[in-house]
Amino acid sequence: MQSNNQKKSPLPPEEIPTAHWADHAAEALLEKHPDKATLVCASGISPSGMVHIGNFREVITVEFVVRALRDRGRNVRFIYSWDDYDAFRKVPANLPQKAKLESHLREPISQLPDPFDDGCSSYAAHFEKIFEREIAELGVQPEYIRQNEPYRAGKYAAGIREALAGEKTIIEILNRYRTEPLASDWTCVSVFCRTCNKDTTQILRYEPPSTLHYRCEHCKADAQVNFETEPGVKLLWRVDWPMRWAREGVDFEPGGKDHSSTGGSYETGAEIIRALWKKEPPFYVQYDFVLAKGLGSKLSSSSGNLLTLGEALEIYEPQVIRWIFASRKPNLDFSIAFDLDVMKAYDDFDRCERFAFGREQGEEKKVNYERRIYEFASIPRRTRGEYGEMPAQFAFRHLCNILQIHQGDLAKTKQFFEKTILTPEDDARFQARASRAWKWITTFAPPEFKFTLRAAGDLPPKAKYPEAVREVVSRLKSGKFDKAPEDQIANELFEIMKRNQIDAKSFFQDIYTALIGKNNGPKLASFFLAIGPQHAAEILEKAL
Repeated sequence: MQSNNQKKSPLPPEEIPTAHWADHAAEALLEKHPDKATLVCASGISPSGMVHIGNFREVITVEFVVRALRDRGRNVRFIYSWDDYDAFRKVPANLPQKAKLESHLREPISQLPDPFDDGCSSYAAHFEKIFEREIAELGVQPEYIRQNEPYRAGKYAAGIREALAGEKTIIEILNRYRTEPLASDWTCVSVFCRTCNKDTTQILRYEPPSTLHYRCEHCKADAQVNFETEPGVKLLWRVDWPMRWAREGVDFEPGGKDHSSTGGSYETGAEIIRALWKKEPPFYVQYDFVLAKGLGSKLSSSSGNLLTLGEALEIYEPQVIRWIFASRKPNLDFSIAFDLDVMKAYDDFDRCERFAFGREQGEEKKVNYERRIYEFASIPRRTRGEYGEMPAQFAFRHLCNILQIHQGDLAKTKQFFEKTILTPEDDARFQARASRAWKWITTFAPPEFKFTLRAAGDLPPKAKYPEAVREVVSRLKSGKFDKAPEDQIANELFEIMKRNQIDAKSFFQDIYTALIGKNNGPKLASFFLAIGPQHAAEILEKAL
């Protein structure tokens, strides 16, 4: 599938940014392949269970490099391999029909039944469908390759033959990085038994050009398979990866820590592709772990205590998730916040957006860097000079306060922001952010952040400082605060405290206790405006 955003960028060469790590990677690729008509960038994962946010880091790392290349007017093929011809080795936690799944251990995951019975063609297809839908929400649209299909169709037969012919070389390469050499009967292929469909097989003999004789330890069958015309044969991972690099002409593919260590699958793969296929390995970037903080006991039960992209999308807008990853170098680990730092993430994204649209000033180098991060975060793709109008912004903390005042009623909350929501795009952003803010409040917000405005029939306790509260009520009822700026309201509240000789902590406790039944709450001046001065006065009067 080729995306229409592969069109050449309108950016002249002198305006193409180079500050971001993805731009540096793009420049390195162009230096290595100055004349290649279509650059190939690759990613992939085995759908052996729910695809989690750490797996997503690989695909978004590729997405950023693909975008940087397209900004430079280059054609790019972005492929995503589902390694669904892998054997099913372990039943993940918290899946339905575990006993049924256990009976299918060691079979190809693309041929397992879907335990969720939701209409998917297989176990693998279930998880593939979810992740493909999730990344599409983030504007990521690669060309998918389900590896069981070319394997089963014999399209990798030549690669398998070449690997078997060069098996001594492969063993020599792998043994360089092992403390103990490979077993004498080791081979670079595995076979799924044609009788029981499991890979519990021992290769007895290779009969060139395409026949493997094997014995199955599970069902005791002795049989043979012709991998030119029959399914069932697969290269082991460390050989499969460089074979596919060679076949697909991959120019860039990142990998996690487990692939990046000395003697890891990238290093051995690089040696194998040079030795067997006489090609150079792809340009490589290591990416690190993605953690989550603030989930506590609310870790996902559906995914075996792994955070999925879909779960992150319940709290973060798609562009904000892209921004979170774009603002960090891939070789550094980081945590996605579900605690109070959710507000900081949204605030930082909004500030980045203001820098990009010139609504906030700063040092030129910083502004250019923030603008570039915003371009990588944008959905759809934006380049310099194509920004259009800046979207409306709804500060996350303030939005949370208004939502809590209205007990999650989005329609009433929207009325509060009616002067900000001027276009359908503004309305779409409000809906996207407000629904996520309420989800965060009700699911992850700490108790000290949450509040409920006192209802009409709920009488507050008597004020400890009635004279001061009476003055506040008077100001609120007078209309002076209706359209007053926050700093003016704050100054008048300070003067009331000063006249009544009350310290700020005691004064605010008295007000908050009456309003929300807690000792503290949102910034009081803005809180009065959010509640509505007249409504706030009605509640406070009941404490006198």
